[in-house]
Amino acid sequence: MPHRAVGLPQKFQALLQPNKIKQIICTGNLCGRETMDYFKSVCPDVVCTRGDFDDMPFQETETFTIGDIKFGLCHGHQIVPWGDQESLKILQRQLDCDVLITGHTHKFSAEVCDGKFFLNPGSATGAYNGLTSESVPTFLLMNIRGSQLQVWIYEYQGDDLPVKVEKITYTKGMESNA
Repeated sequence: MPHRAVGLPQKFQALLQPNKIKQIICTGNLCGRETMDYFKSVCPDVVCTRGDFDDMPFQETETFTIGDIKFGLCHGHQIVPWGDQESLKILQRQLDCDVLITGHTHKFSAEVCDGKFFLNPGSATGAYNGLTSESVPTFLLMNIRGSQLQVWIYEYQGDDLPVKVEKITYTKGMESNA
């Protein structure tokens, strides 16, 4: 976080209360131990991949299963061009996952393609991405029950406005965005 943004917006920090979250899934670019320590103070179970600014010993990719859904995780700087759907499909097939979570673009996106769910949480800090200096802070909370994944998208709209929250649902194998 310290490379491109001061930190999480206070309104996001207020939502991330200890012992309320079972697992933190992070695409990377923690940029230092203090961010990992903060995450672990919220939840001791943290899965993280290595971003292009990380010097911690994270893996390039991770896979894990929650309920009936297999997740693939990757920072995303390895995807060329960044965020390209065809390149993301290649990684999804390599990881053999139902849901692929990648970052690096710092822009939230969610798309179902060929029954697989492609999710980019954006940037929780609103850090710029190298292509543009405009980035809206976003983070996701997920609930998994069997083969259904519910995703709440939290979007920071400024200090004087409430955090915007939207919900989307993916069911393993579904053919298009619902």
